[in-house]
Amino acid sequence: MEFLGWLEANMDKLRALDAQAIAHAIHRSCEIKAQVVSQDEREGGIRAILNLGHTFGHAIETGMGYGNWLHGEAVGAGMVMAAEASRRMGWLSEADVERSRALIRAAGLPDVAPDLGADTWLDYMGHDKKVEFGKLRFVLLKRLGEAVVTGDLPEATLRATLAACVAPGCD
Repeated sequence: MEFLGWLEANMDKLRALDAQAIAHAIHRSCEIKAQVVSQDEREGGIRAILNLGHTFGHAIETGMGYGNWLHGEAVGAGMVMAAEASRRMGWLSEADVERSRALIRAAGLPDVAPDLGADTWLDYMGHDKKVEFGKLRFVLLKRLGEAVVTGDLPEATLRATLAACVAPGCD
């Protein structure tokens, strides 16, 4: 959570390519990633939390055609979608979702996904590498700063998330 607050307070510096801010962000990001990887060196569990936003993001990349949305743009929108799905699961508040959305927006990334159509979304996500035993697996947030991997996102909740997070007519 401390780094989240730092990012919010320093996004303008990061976007202006302030060398000291960038160095701190890279250093802290590497520390966090190393901490997670050291707990799961063979990708058997917790390491998957590093993929927050990726299940949604990979569907965006596939649906839009690779290169039309940059990976970071697709994952940024996917992180907002993961926050919204987490809210719908009862884990985050609306204020938490807005905080996530505001940070993605402040970073200059899209916070709304393209409308691929719900069935198309489900099809593309069904081909994601994180599908396990035929179940979609998502990295969601129990609270800001606490990610979990779950295959227990009800389809109705997923469809409601898609409806809430896509831009109508955006393709």
